[in-house]
Amino acid sequence: MDLSSWFRRSLLRKSEKTKNPDPSEQTFLSRSEEEEQLGVTEELIDHVKSFTLDTFKNFPLPDDEGADNSPTTSSNTQKDLSEWQEKHATLVLSKVKELSHLRYKLCPGYLKEHQFWRIYFLLVKKQVAEYELRAIQLARLKEMAVENEKSTNSIAYEVEMSEAKQGASSALPTP
Repeated sequence: MDLSSWFRRSLLRKSEKTKNPDPSEQTFLSRSEEEEQLGVTEELIDHVKSFTLDTFKNFPLPDDEGADNSPTTSSNTQKDLSEWQEKHATLVLSKVKELSHLRYKLCPGYLKEHQFWRIYFLLVKKQVAEYELRAIQLARLKEMAVENEKSTNSIAYEVEMSEAKQGASSALPTP
């Protein structure tokens, strides 16, 4: 499966989830809060609307150095976008139809999907860098909280087991 078909399928899955959300995965963010977290602001939308075919065609894209070292998904396809970038791309495609049309015209005929998104994120780097950094920081904090919770739970379990062993050994009659 190539990257473009994977991306289309993930967009389809995400749109189906928004139509029929799973209660266990529901987030309590309003649409504007989600847009804010993903950096889709009016300033960004105006900037993206200014993109043309020539913006992408004439962009000096450096060689794909280290393409073999990119992370891969479980289906062994190359994963070019982070989770935050995927969410951002999905949202910006739904909000800015001009970008969606450009992508349709450019991919796969002129650019590969990963090249398109690489150029896009380089073009909007100034507008989205702080949002992406904040998302990375929040993900790390959540990860640390989960690890802290796991270690707290295991310590409590060890204490309970230790107390249970001591109680069982003191309840045994001595010969």
